[in-house]
Amino acid sequence: MNKLPQITLAFWVMKICATTLGETAGDLLSMTLNVGYALSSVMLISVFLVTLVTQLLSRTYHPVLYWLVILSTSTAGTTMSDFMDRTLGLGYATGSAILIGILMLTFALWRLSGNPLDVNRITSRKGELFYWVAILFSNTLGTALGDYLADDSGLGFAGGALLIGSAIALVVVARYWTRISTVVLFWIAFVLTRPFGATLGDFLTKPHEKGGLDFGTVGSSAVLGAVLLVLIGMAYYYNNRNQRQTVSELS
Repeated sequence: MNKLPQITLAFWVMKICATTLGETAGDLLSMTLNVGYALSSVMLISVFLVTLVTQLLSRTYHPVLYWLVILSTSTAGTTMSDFMDRTLGLGYATGSAILIGILMLTFALWRLSGNPLDVNRITSRKGELFYWVAILFSNTLGTALGDYLADDSGLGFAGGALLIGSAIALVVVARYWTRISTVVLFWIAFVLTRPFGATLGDFLTKPHEKGGLDFGTVGSSAVLGAVLLVLIGMAYYYNNRNQRQTVSELS
């Protein structure tokens, strides 16, 4: 049974909200609370592993659990990227290049395993595991790309978000008016929504002199968390309603 949600507009809204929250919450832990990138990465990867194992052991789709795993990959990806780029001193460009290589290797191994990359056809535990590994590294890559656009490219937080938003719009156009594989477009969009969330998160939290709105990591995380909780609650309600309708039709 496919334990993943349907890919709708609501999915992408929740994805952007979760990845933006991942950026602000990751920064809250590593910088505002001064935990540090290395320890933050260990803590958040541990949370990711716990939520991932729970997701893999579940037999059906649970919206709350699914989005907890997405959020944990987003927060872990933020601190992992910062650890590579800042603590190890690799820089945003080098870190992004390494993560692109890791992500491409993940897709290659996934394809060689015989499991489909189409997220609407993932029904095996091995395929689901590849799915989550790809999501973890795509979110980590997205953080590095977002930081590169915001800091090294000179575009700033708003400019970086505008550029990534335009790229996402092109993916939407390609989805409906070209014959490009929907699987390829899905993963491109999935990667792009992470730097969009990263730059949006930085735009919300950074001080005015750095081009941000200066809401802070605490305030931004609280607002984004509340919005995501409402959206997850709505997804939970509609999922239960659809399940009841299915049972009623079968009986």
